Amino acid sequence: QVQLVESGGGLVQAGGSLRLSCAASGRTFSIYAMGWFRQAPGKEREFVAVIRWSSGSTYYADSVKGRFTISRDNAKNTVYLQMNSLKPEDTAVYYCAGDEAYWGRSPGSYDYWGQGTQVTVSS
Repeated sequence: QVQLVESGGGLVQAGGSLRLSCAASGRTFSIYAMGWFRQAPGKEREFVAVIRWSSGSTYYADSVKGRFTISRDNAKNTVYLQMNSLKPEDTAVYYCAGDEAYWGRSPGSYDYWGQGTQVTVSS
């Protein structure tokens, strides 16, 4: 099993920045990829970004490309999401996810999830 704990959410004005962190513990050696998803009230959970743990390859949703950056620190078993030029439509609960074999945009394919952290962007 892998446990994921997110941190770093908060309230920020439009145009501002936030950095989310997700610390992994447990069977971290089994992680193949880790991703970030978000869910706004009344909407489905949507893909934001994903990173392959060993190679560092990344993949982004079009809505965040050029504004968000996903990265990882293997020594700390932590993945980050640097969010710049934030917009009110980025407001959501952000979730960290991990999997032992999948890296993609389908939330149903990830086995491990964090509890989520709220990001609110005011206009």
